[in-house]
Amino acid sequence: MPADVSNFRTSDEVAYDRTRLRQWREGRAGADGVSRRAMLGLLAAAGSAATVPLTAPARAVAAEPTIRKPLPPEWFVPRGTNAETRFEALRGTGRTTPNERFFVRNHTFTPVLDAGEWRLKVWGSGLRGRRGEDRPLEFGYDDLRRLPSTTRTAFVECAGNGRSFYASQQGETVTGTSWTLGAIGVARWRGVRLGDVLRRAGATRYALDVQPRGLDADFLTNGENLGRVRRPLPLAKALDDVLLAYEMNGEPLPADHGYPVRVVVPSWIGISSVKWVGDLEVSEEPLYSPWNTTLYRLFGPAHPPEGSAPLTRQTLKSAFEVASGATFPQGVRTRLHGRSWSGAGAVVKVEVSTDGGERWRRARLHDVPRADVWTRWSLDWRPGARGPATLLARATDARGRTQPAASVPNTQGYFFDAVVRHPVTVV
Repeated sequence: MPADVSNFRTSDEVAYDRTRLRQWREGRAGADGVSRRAMLGLLAAAGSAATVPLTAPARAVAAEPTIRKPLPPEWFVPRGTNAETRFEALRGTGRTTPNERFFVRNHTFTPVLDAGEWRLKVWGSGLRGRRGEDRPLEFGYDDLRRLPSTTRTAFVECAGNGRSFYASQQGETVTGTSWTLGAIGVARWRGVRLGDVLRRAGATRYALDVQPRGLDADFLTNGENLGRVRRPLPLAKALDDVLLAYEMNGEPLPADHGYPVRVVVPSWIGISSVKWVGDLEVSEEPLYSPWNTTLYRLFGPAHPPEGSAPLTRQTLKSAFEVASGATFPQGVRTRLHGRSWSGAGAVVKVEVSTDGGERWRRARLHDVPRADVWTRWSLDWRPGARGPATLLARATDARGRTQPAASVPNTQGYFFDAVVRHPVTVV
């Protein structure tokens, strides 16, 4: 096992992805469910100006209710198989998001699983004895709960959070669910370190990738069955801070959030935190799935022809706990509240403009800045002239990055990080 597995960064993933591609070309990597055409496109583009064919917006076929929990309209905006949290519904809820208000991201529909029958299968060439899929090591739900537990507070956020602003603010055409900023939630997760399970399973020093796979239904797009959701993690990340979680905010995981067990990958894009996990492939070879090839990379004129490396850490964002189009009485002091977060580290400063960006004032932070979670903040405002007004908030994180005025576009609308223009009216 590597001695130092901490501080795995996106720069590591870029170098690692080049190794993955080279090894696939040499026949030393796996590409489960990825068409040969897509893989050859990535390889060809790496040495030419060719572009990689992208998948069209996916469509899930659901034979059951897509989401199990109630979705009151004052808390959620339904978005197909998903549900976006309204940020104004978080006002006064504390630093963690109540389970009943946590956003839902489903590729198909929420399965109903029995913890007593659930098994986690651990298999692959990266384990001692080369356990294959026909001879996996299995953990039951009670087996997992008997292992030493740990608790970590962290956000889970869809890579497409903020996607709609590429169109509404920048005039860009992108594909995917038109999230505003509510495809994020923070929870206190309790479970077992993935690294502890891998060590018990006999992961060797030759292991490279760990690929969790969910137990939800197969995902269909463009007439092609991509199988169940799965996405590989580099072993260094898997051994670092990743959890196999079975509790959320002190309760067993709700069905919509991965019951009985899910993966939680702090600060990385939400697709990495596979729900309803059923097996882990531990491989000596680099692994590919549709979720790190044609999906969850950045494509477009501003990016390499072969696309970016697979997306890992989340970007920087801010949101007001105020409904879009809310009204405020002229001349009456009010207190604006909001939240800011970053995948690169703690948010240490937030500035707010109440006049469309002419002047900025520093907001008061309500939390000790911490990595992996958002920081709540507030600012007093006495609205002036009646009429439309635009509120802006911009965050700076511990690495010195500040939200820009515009985001670099990409065809699938990931990683919108620009300051969002929040319309309100003074009456």
